[in-house]
Amino acid sequence: MLRHCLMRLLLAVPVMLGVLLIGFLLMQAGPNDPAVVRAGPNATQDVIDALRIEMGLDKPLLVQFGLYIWRLLQGDLGVSLINNVPVIQELGTTIGPSLELMFASLIWAIPLGILLGTLGARYQRSLLDRCIMAFSVAGVSVPVFFVGLILVWGVGFKLQWLPFTGRGGPLWTLEGLKAIILPALTLGGVFIGPVARMTRTAVLDVLGADHVRTARAKGLTEWVVMMRHALRNALIPIVTLLGLQIGFLLGGAVVTETVFSWPGVGRLAVGAILSSDFPMAQGTIIILSLGFIFINLAVDILYTALDPRLRA
Repeated sequence: MLRHCLMRLLLAVPVMLGVLLIGFLLMQAGPNDPAVVRAGPNATQDVIDALRIEMGLDKPLLVQFGLYIWRLLQGDLGVSLINNVPVIQELGTTIGPSLELMFASLIWAIPLGILLGTLGARYQRSLLDRCIMAFSVAGVSVPVFFVGLILVWGVGFKLQWLPFTGRGGPLWTLEGLKAIILPALTLGGVFIGPVARMTRTAVLDVLGADHVRTARAKGLTEWVVMMRHALRNALIPIVTLLGLQIGFLLGGAVVTETVFSWPGVGRLAVGAILSSDFPMAQGTIIILSLGFIFINLAVDILYTALDPRLRA
């Protein structure tokens, strides 16, 4: 398993280099000059030219990219063009809230999605199954921002049951729990539908297998057959979908954090792009890309734990 993990990490290196290159080129294609953003709107041309030389913007793009990679290898993500704060310091204050939001979204959405999919497979073609599938289709179809705005307007503004702007505090405090409920419901709500649909399909496929018929012939109850023999063997495609959907949640977190003014990496990325803060935007791209890569690495490790054939 250790060799497998090392191989996956080595394969992630060219992927990360490609992400860095694309992010670097996208920032270069922006309409604003970083030197002008750094100098301010009232700066003279001499000051802007001096800043361009100081920031290395007068060099060819290939040289700029090489210098950028060299600074990254030294742990230097640059300095914000707007507030003159090191990017790594700003990211350090936003990673924690983003992880809290992801954890609060997944801790209820994954079990509920698997439960709904299992119930749909257990009572196939029943009214319950049709309701679950209708709910799943609705969850896949409704955009994240629409769910968030509905919760803000209904639960937060009209009923005033829960706060809907900002982070009330750490997750282990009462204020923090109240503040994270609506963002977690928004982000996790769009996660349930795909998980429920995949769980139902995977469990139905396994229910026709020989080992399931053997378990029923032994006189085991239907729920024991479902949970111990069907669901357990159907987890591999479910884990595959979970890895992909958690990766997509990083994109959904950008929208959710913006809607609820949550001080996470996604909201920081949106603000950096809108204000043409190129070092900050590149730093957020790196963090989000690393999150996606490590999520896929965790999925690969789970494969080996679930399927003994892969351990060889």
